[in-house]
Amino acid sequence: MKWRTIEAARSLLGTEGGAVIKDWGGRVPVALVFPNSYAVGMSGLAMHGLYQWLNAMPDVVCERAFASLGRREDRGEPVVTLESQRPLREMSLLALSIPYELDYGNVLEVLRRSDIPLLARERRDHDPLVLMGGPAVSANPAVMGPMADAVMIGEVEDSLEGMVEGGRLQMGGRREQALDWLAGLPGMWVPSRPREGAVARQWVRDLGRRPFASSVVCPQAEFGDMAMIELARGCAHACRFCLATRWYRPFREQSLDQVVTLARRARERWPKVGLVSAAVSDYSQIDALVEGLRSEGIAFSVSSLRAAPLSEVLLEGLAASGVRTLTIAPEAGSQRLRDAMRKGISHGDILRAARSANALGFETLKLYYMVGLPGESDEDVQELIGLTQEIAREFDRYVVVGVTPFVPKAHTPWERQAMAPAEVLDARLDRIRSALPSGSVSVRAESTALARAQGILARGDARVGEALAAAGRVAPKRLESLVAKAGLSVEHYLSEWAPGRPVPWRMVDAHGCPTTHEEAS
Repeated sequence: MKWRTIEAARSLLGTEGGAVIKDWGGRVPVALVFPNSYAVGMSGLAMHGLYQWLNAMPDVVCERAFASLGRREDRGEPVVTLESQRPLREMSLLALSIPYELDYGNVLEVLRRSDIPLLARERRDHDPLVLMGGPAVSANPAVMGPMADAVMIGEVEDSLEGMVEGGRLQMGGRREQALDWLAGLPGMWVPSRPREGAVARQWVRDLGRRPFASSVVCPQAEFGDMAMIELARGCAHACRFCLATRWYRPFREQSLDQVVTLARRARERWPKVGLVSAAVSDYSQIDALVEGLRSEGIAFSVSSLRAAPLSEVLLEGLAASGVRTLTIAPEAGSQRLRDAMRKGISHGDILRAARSANALGFETLKLYYMVGLPGESDEDVQELIGLTQEIAREFDRYVVVGVTPFVPKAHTPWERQAMAPAEVLDARLDRIRSALPSGSVSVRAESTALARAQGILARGDARVGEALAAAGRVAPKRLESLVAKAGLSVEHYLSEWAPGRPVPWRMVDAHGCPTTHEEAS
């Protein structure tokens, strides 16, 4: 172990407030692993919530690890936990939170740097259990199946105790018994333990029992100046492209009292709070919440807004809290495409949102669009350009346009749709880039290569996973050549799929069931 690796972890730990340091004696050691940088990982609620809940168990010691601590040298050095600077191979259980498909290569890199066999079938009793979860791998666990000892399908809150028991069995050198135990838990897919029928996606009825909120002050995280609080889970709408809509259904809200209580507690350690949900503006008591926060002098920000409904009370509260950037997602320029995807907002809604933002003095308006949508034409792209130009006339400051290619996702109504060919995507992105930039409008477009890599991983199967494991370092932009080198067809994963074609994620029942004892009975 290199001293500079240990020193980097200790230095980062020293910037935090609220980290939990426990003695390992007699406790089950669990590592929460985020396969990307510390700055990104600690900006998500999953790491904060799991860290708090697991460390609340007296017989568990839970520590955190990341693919990178923000240093250029990280890739060549062993991965250690932040709290005790121990290598991951000393843990009983590695719980990897994987929200993005493009981080699959980082998962392999973390295992490789930790001297843990990449393939689950090659691990022995002394190796940690590798348990994966998060929306990407949970929705389609097939790609990471060869590397995962188990995958949590759905929401994890009510499965934590069962996971820990699996770690306890592994801690005693009883790996096969641990896998048998995990395979018996609701929502747990264990690739080495075939079962009849699909695994039901788990969802939690009562968000208030284990509320998601920031637990560690992390100044080095991307949103390190605020305490994040989950406002709602799921989405009240049904956009046909959106995994979150389907994966986190039904739409559930935290109670108003719970959110205000969490905000009061957060005020003691953070200068403001961040309200997190798929669309904060959909919260049924948003006006009352805003008024309550403002009456107590609590500044706040939000993760995302819909153009409609868009509360003036909310916008005024954001402006009063010092928020300077407002983000909305028209998704498409034409009303025809927005209707096809069931976005539920109109041309007028979008322009009214821009006018309101302008009147309240916001400095930047961010817009998110997709290109390559099913049924999209050149005329639709021209309408995207025209809509943005209209918005720029209504919002006379700075407009940032983010454009990403459409990627079909498992369990959505558009899961079988094709990705647009690379040359079509490139041409449309180039057209937007050349038509829109001006003194007040800038365009940020995701690369076609990255989008196609995401598409392969989102709809991939175990053969893709085996190819990843057999390769060296996995660069997302080179994924297509890696897949082709393994003898697989890129177009097999990116083309339109016939209605009767079996999907790789057929082991998952996305309808799912609640994990509360009340519903189980």
